[in-house]
Amino acid sequence: MSIKIDMHNIKLKPTQVLVIGFATIILIGGLLLNLPIASQNGESVGFINAIFTATSAVCVTGLSVVDTGTYWTAFGKTVILFLIQIGGLGFMTLATMFFIILGKKISLKERLIIQEAFNQSTLAGLVRFSKYVLIVTFAVEGLGALFLSLRFIPQYGWITGMAYSIFHSVSAFCNAGFDLIGNGKNLMPYVSDPIVSLTVSFLIIIGGIGFSVITDVFTNKKLRKLSLHTKMALLITALLLTIGTIGFIVLEWRNPDTLGNLNLGGKFLSGFFQSVTVRTAGFNTVDFAQMRTASKLLAIILMYIGGSPASTAGGIKTTTLGVILFTIISVIKGKSETELFRRRISRDIVNRAITIAIIGIFLIIFVTMILSITDSQFNFMEILFEVVSAFGTVGLTLGITPLLSALGKTLLIFMMFAGRVGILTIAFALARQQHKYKGNIKYPEGKILVG
Repeated sequence: MSIKIDMHNIKLKPTQVLVIGFATIILIGGLLLNLPIASQNGESVGFINAIFTATSAVCVTGLSVVDTGTYWTAFGKTVILFLIQIGGLGFMTLATMFFIILGKKISLKERLIIQEAFNQSTLAGLVRFSKYVLIVTFAVEGLGALFLSLRFIPQYGWITGMAYSIFHSVSAFCNAGFDLIGNGKNLMPYVSDPIVSLTVSFLIIIGGIGFSVITDVFTNKKLRKLSLHTKMALLITALLLTIGTIGFIVLEWRNPDTLGNLNLGGKFLSGFFQSVTVRTAGFNTVDFAQMRTASKLLAIILMYIGGSPASTAGGIKTTTLGVILFTIISVIKGKSETELFRRRISRDIVNRAITIAIIGIFLIIFVTMILSITDSQFNFMEILFEVVSAFGTVGLTLGITPLLSALGKTLLIFMMFAGRVGILTIAFALARQQHKYKGNIKYPEGKILVG
C-alpha cells in the first residue's frame, strides 16, 4: 500500500507559515553554527548551544552562551550576521525581494503572510511597503556603519574596522545586541563616546519605532496628518525614553560601578543609552549586574514593554501599553469607550491589547517559576531578568546565560521565539479553525463583582 501526499492540498494559515518559517531558519542557522568551522577551537559548540545562538540571532535578542567576539570564526560571525538581518527584516520581506528580482508575481496567499508579518490592517500596498522596508533598512544600516567607522577604523584598521562597523550597525538597527568587542565588554569601552553611543542609540530607536511609523512620518511630515497608530507609537516611545533616562540617571547617579565615576555629560549619555537599549536592543555601556535593584526592576519593566509593532523589536509593544493606559484613563473618567486624540478605539483592539499583556505576564511567571527550580543556584532577580530579557528579545543579562542548564536554555529559546514571532501569532497558528456562524449570537448579560 502506497501513501501519496499532495503538498498542494495542505493549506496553512499565514500565522502557521510565519511560525514554521522562523523555526526553519533557526534550525538551518543552528546546524551551520554547530559545524566545527564555526568555532575558533575547531570543535562543535553543541546542538543546544548552536540552536540557542541561532534563535537569539533570528529573534534579534542577543543572549549568548559563548562570547560572540572571541568564540566564533569569521564564518560563524557571518552566519550570525545573516541570521540577524533575516530575523530583523522577516523572512517574507527577503522572499518578496527575491520575487521582485526574479520578476515573480506576489500571490494573494503571500500577501496575506506579509500582512500578518507586518501586522498590517489591509492588503493594499503591501508589496510597495516591503520595498520601502528594504530601502529604509539598508540605507539606515549603511549610514550607521559609516558613522561607526569613524571610531572603529582608527582603532582596528580598515578591514576589521569596517567589518565591525557593518556588524554593529546591522545588530543595532535590527535590535539584536550582538557585539564583536569580545570578553564580555559589549560597548562598555565606549560609555562616554558620543559617536558610538549616539549612533547605536538612534539605530536602535529607528529600528524599534516600526516601519509603519517611519513610512507615515516621511509621507505626511506634519503631525496633524499622522495616523493614530503613529501618534500613539511616538507618544509612548518618547514617554518611555524620558522615564528610562531620568530613572537610570537618578538611581545610578552615585553608584561607582555604573554612572558614579562619569562626568555630568557621561552620566546623561549613559542614562539615555541604557534607556534606549533596555527596551529591546541588548547592548550595554555599563555592567547591569552592578546596578542597584531598583534599576534592574526598571529595566525589567521597560524590557517587558519593548518597541513598536511592525519593527525589529520585541515585547508587548508600545501601542499595546498605550491602548491599556488610555483604557484605564477612559474608565476612570467614566467613559464607556477608550478615547484618545479625539478618536475611539474599538473593543476588539482593547481586548487584543489586554490579552497580549496578560498572556505575556503569565508566560514570564510560569517560565520564571520553572527556572527557579531547574536552575536554583541563581537568585530570583537574575532569573526574572533573564526571562523577561528573552521574552522582550532584548539580550541583556546579569551574567547567567552561559551557566543555565539544558532545560533552562530550551525554555529561553521558546521565550525568544514567542517574543519575536508574537504571542497571538503562535496562539492563532496552534488554534483550530474557528467556526463561522451565520449572524451574531448574544447570550444574556450576567453580573460579576470586580474590584
